[in-house]
Amino acid sequence: MSQTPASSVALLEQNRVPEPVAAAWEMIRAGLRRDCGSRTFDGWLRPVTLGGFDVDTGTVRLELPSQFMADWVQTHFADRLALAWRTAIPSVRNVAIRAGVEGPRTAATVQIPAAEPDEAPAEEQGGLYAPQLEPRYRFESFVVGKANEVAFNAARTLANTENVAFNPLFIHGGTGRGKTHLLHAIGHEFRVRRPGARIIYMSAEKFMVEFVAALRANETIKFKQQLRSADLLMIDDVQFIAGKESTQEEFFHTMNEIISAGRRLVISSDRAPQDLDGIEPRILSRLSWGLVADINQADLELRLSIILKKLEALPDVKVPQDVVMFLAKRISSNVRELEGALNRIAAYAMMSGRTIDLDFCNEVLANVLRANQRRISIDEIQSKVSDHYRIRKAEMTSARRAREVARPRQVAMYLSKQLTPRSLPEIGRRFGGRDHTTVIHAVRQIEKLRAADAELDADIRLLTRQLES
Repeated sequence: MSQTPASSVALLEQNRVPEPVAAAWEMIRAGLRRDCGSRTFDGWLRPVTLGGFDVDTGTVRLELPSQFMADWVQTHFADRLALAWRTAIPSVRNVAIRAGVEGPRTAATVQIPAAEPDEAPAEEQGGLYAPQLEPRYRFESFVVGKANEVAFNAARTLANTENVAFNPLFIHGGTGRGKTHLLHAIGHEFRVRRPGARIIYMSAEKFMVEFVAALRANETIKFKQQLRSADLLMIDDVQFIAGKESTQEEFFHTMNEIISAGRRLVISSDRAPQDLDGIEPRILSRLSWGLVADINQADLELRLSIILKKLEALPDVKVPQDVVMFLAKRISSNVRELEGALNRIAAYAMMSGRTIDLDFCNEVLANVLRANQRRISIDEIQSKVSDHYRIRKAEMTSARRAREVARPRQVAMYLSKQLTPRSLPEIGRRFGGRDHTTVIHAVRQIEKLRAADAELDADIRLLTRQLES
C-alpha cells in the first residue's frame, strides 16, 4: 500500500490534492521510514495514505485501513506528523487522522470522551499554541509503581496544589516510560482546577521550529507573548535543543519569565540535567532549581499492571493469563513497546479471527521478541564504555573532539549499531543529537581500526561479552 510518486499523481487527480502537497507527503513518508525504522514504519505507517487537502481550512486528511490503526497513529505520531507537515508546507494548519471510508470500525476502538461543558475552547486557553492534549493520557489511566511513583506524585501535586513548593518540575527517564503521559495528565488536571487557564504543551523540537519560523516572519514578539503569558508551560524532550544557541537563548528567557511570574513550568528529558551536554549551564541551573524526578525502567509487577490496565480498554479482546505473563516477562525494554505489542496482537487477532495464545504471540511478535532478547540499551552501552575508558558518561553526548573522548564515543556508537535494533538516526540522537552520517563514519572507522589495532579489538570483544552476559 506504499505510495509511489505515480500513486501520488493518481491521488492528486482523484482528490484534487495540490501537487506540492502530494510531493511533500512523499518526502514526509521517506523521513518517517528513516527516523522510525522499517519495523515501526512497515507495521503502522506504511498503510497511511493521503486522503485529501482542504485549502480553506489548511487541513490535510490522512487515512488508514481501520479505526484501530487510526487511533494508534493518532496517539503515537500526531505531533510528529503535524510538525513535519508544518515544516514542509507552512499553509498546513491541521492534520486529520481517520479511518478510510471503507475501513472497518473495530471493537477495540477506545472512544474519546467529549470535552466537559465547562471547559473553555482551546483557542482561548492557549492561543496560537493551544495544546492538543491526548484525552486518554490522564492521571487515572497512569499505572503507578516503584519505578515512577515519585514522578507521578510530583506531577499530580503540581497540577492540583494551589501553592507548590517547587518550580519548575523536571521529569526524566528513558524512551517510552511515560513522561509524555504525565505531561498531558498535568494539562488535563490543571484545566479542571483552573478553568480558562492558558496551557501550552509542545515538544522542544516544535519550540525550535516555531521560534525559527517567527524569526523569519518577523513575529518574534507574538511568539514571546504567547509562550510567556501561559499559566502552565510544558516542554517535552528538552534534549533536542542541545547545541542550538539562539533557541536556547529564547528558551532561557522564557523560563525566567514563567518562573518569575509565579506561573508553572514542566520540562521533560531522556536524561537528568547534569547529563545534558550541549545545554547552557544557566539553563541547567534553572532546570535543577525545582524538583527533579526520574522514571526508572518498569519492573515485572508494573508491566503486569500496565497490561491489565490496557486490557480494560479492550473488553472484546480476550487475552489468557499465560499470554499476559509472557508479554510482561519478554518485553521489558519500555512501556511504549509493551503497549505496542499488545495493540498488535489485538489488531492481528481481530483481522484474522484467530485465538490469542502463545503460538500466535510468537508468530506476530517475532521481531519484537528477538529485539528484546538482547535487552541491551544504548544507555547501558554508554555507561559500560564510559567506565571501561574512565571518562564521564556525559562525554558521550558532548561536543568535545579530543581523542580520549572521541574514540570511546565512536566505540559506543559502533556497539549501539551492532547490539541494538535502533536506527542510525536514533543512535545519533542519543549521542548528543548527532546526524546519522556521524554514526556511519564511527562504525566504519571502528571496523577499520579493529583490523589493524589488536588492543582496540580486544576492548570491543570484552565490552561485547560484558553487555551480552
